[in-house]
Parts: sequence; C-alpha cells; structure tokens
Amino acid sequence: MKTYDVVVIGAGAAGLMCALTAGYRGLRVRVVDHANKAGKKILMSGGGRCNFTNLATTSANFFSRNPHFSISALKRYTPQHFVELIERHGIEYVEKTPGQLFCAHSAKDVVSMLLTECEWAGVEVSLSTTVDNVERLGDGMRLRIDGRTVDTGSLVVATGGLSIPTLGASGFGYDLARQFGLAVTETRAALVPFTVTSQWKSSLASLSGLSCPVVARCGDGQYREPMLFTHRGLSGPAMLQASSHWQPGMAVEIDWLPSVPVEESLRELRQSAPRRQLGTWLGEVLPRRLSQALMQWQSWKDRPMAELSNADIDTVAQGLKTWHFKPAGTEGWRTAEVTLGGVDTETISSKTFAVNGIPQLHFIGEVLDVTGQLGGYNFQWAWASGVASGQSV
Repeated sequence: MKTYDVVVIGAGAAGLMCALTAGYRGLRVRVVDHANKAGKKILMSGGGRCNFTNLATTSANFFSRNPHFSISALKRYTPQHFVELIERHGIEYVEKTPGQLFCAHSAKDVVSMLLTECEWAGVEVSLSTTVDNVERLGDGMRLRIDGRTVDTGSLVVATGGLSIPTLGASGFGYDLARQFGLAVTETRAALVPFTVTSQWKSSLASLSGLSCPVVARCGDGQYREPMLFTHRGLSGPAMLQASSHWQPGMAVEIDWLPSVPVEESLRELRQSAPRRQLGTWLGEVLPRRLSQALMQWQSWKDRPMAELSNADIDTVAQGLKTWHFKPAGTEGWRTAEVTLGGVDTETISSKTFAVNGIPQLHFIGEVLDVTGQLGGYNFQWAWASGVASGQSV
C-alpha cells in the first residue's frame, strides 16, 4: 500500500497546477490520469498555441449559478502571477487581441513548464492510470488505482468536463461528486459552433470559409467578434461566445455592420450618389459573397439609391443591424471547448475548494460549475483554482 499527502485525479491545467503548488509545500503528491499524455486539452487549445490567460480576467467573465464563488481565487492568483511563471521559464508569448496571451511557438511549452515544475516539486505523475474506486477513510481517502490500494490525506478532483471526448473527457468527476452527496448542475456544451437546418446549409455552402466581424447577441450576451461560415453552420469567436447563452429554440441576432451607421449612410448616399446601386454599396461594405447572399435572403431588389424611400432604408438597416436566425443546434461535445455547468459550488469552500463536511475532498477547474467566456479565462480559472487548492490541501 502506498500513502500520499495528496492525490490529484487529472493531469490537466488545474490538476498540474494544484500538484506543483502542494509539492512545493513539501507534501508527497501524486497525479493520476487515464490519458497517455498530460495536458491534452492545453496542447490543442488556441490552435496549438494555447491562449493561456487573459489580462482582463474578473469574475464577470464566468458563468455559474453561484457567480460570487470565483472571486476569491481569481483575486489571489492573477494573470500577472501566471505570466511571471511563463517568463521565468523563458517562454515567448504574444498578445493577439487586447488581454489575450498566446504562446509564440507552441502550447507544448506550457505543458513542458508545468511538468518541469512538478518534477522540481517532487510530484509523481502517473499517466495511463485508472482510478477504480474512491472511499472515505477517517480523515483521509482510500483509492484503488490500477488494482492497488492507495491512501491519501487529501484527494483533489481535477477531471474536467465533458467537452471533446476524443481527448478522454468523461463524467467521472461528476459521478464522484454524486457519490459523496454533492449536487451537479445541468451540463451542456459551450463555446461550440452552431449547426443550421438543411435548407440553410445549402444556402450557406457558397460562404464556407468566409469570416467577417459582427456583433452577435443571444439572451443577455453581446459580443463583438469575428464570425466564420463553415460547411456545417456558423462558427468563429462570435458564435462560440453566443453559444454559452443559447438554449434550443432561441434566436441569435447579428449586426453585420457594427461600425457602420447604415440608415445615415444610405440617406447620405441617396443625396450624394443617387445612381449608386444598393448591391454595389453593400458589396463595398461587406465581402461580396456575403452581400450577394444577404440580398437574396432578404429579397432586396438591387436598385439605385434614388429609388429607396425612407421606409426602404429603414428596412435595409434593420435587416443588416438585427438579422435573426434560429440554430438547429450545436456541434455538441465533439467540438465544444468547455462544459457549462458542473459540480455545484454551494457546498464547496471558495477559499480552499474543499467540500463542506469533507475537508479532505477537493474539486477544482472545469469540473465545477464555473465556466469562462472565450479568450483565456478558462485557463486562468484552472491556474487560480489549482493554486488555491494546492495551498490548502
């Protein structure tokens, strides 16, 4: 029988961060994961470059039934703390858009850094390893790992959510939470592309690969981001963000020209260039393929500006600024970047991440009902919750 101070289930961002933090405190720590590689989700994130944090991170960037839960950990371990760690390891990074930091070369640099820190902290990392059973044992926990009994003073569950099952995602963490009496809020795929009906799919086929800046609105969310047409539907940051607010049956509203005052522009053109065709103007302010498609979808006649009445201009402006569509659904867990919902945080300490009444059991990272917006926020939550737990186990 082996005995540890801390066993962490999950060798992802939160799990490794927790392990190295606890290891540096002189604790005997073991990380176990059924995957054959550590940090698989880190490796594929950000197109292989890993958007490892966002300098503007606050609790307002997260979805949770308990919106105050994330405040404490995020304040105690900030993006600047993680940037300092990145810089100590000489990892070059770039700021692609304001606040969003990516590796300049490869996400492998982040995984290598975390594993190096674990090695320095004396952490034992066991991959391709299965946890068969977990039970409470007095003030500690007893596990069956690959058929062998392992006792530990503290158990940290950092198993992630259900997104991208090809990387090994499973509901193990949720099952473990239920085993110990914790509630799990409804889970669904988030930061995921939308699919469209077969009718729309054929209509959008000619636009596949085209990207344009839009403002997307869904529910109480509004995002000014690029949108991408795909052969399956609508994607890109704008749609991924909107998906976190979307429920079946809801419409998504798109402003195709967020920087253009359409009514004012058309009224001025009617005076200054009365012979200019509506389709010509639209092809100048939008990609030509998209402008042609919008003319067709809206059944707008291509006619000179002089022939447009005020009511016509209002109709065009409304069609461009508040275009609605109802998604058929989303691409689901297969391509979702994160899981919305998870282990209910009402019975978990926001300071230590221990379960109330079971102080030797902790839950951190994506397995919890804390989900960030797109842009590095989910990684910052992983680092912050990992450090908070690692300091308290």
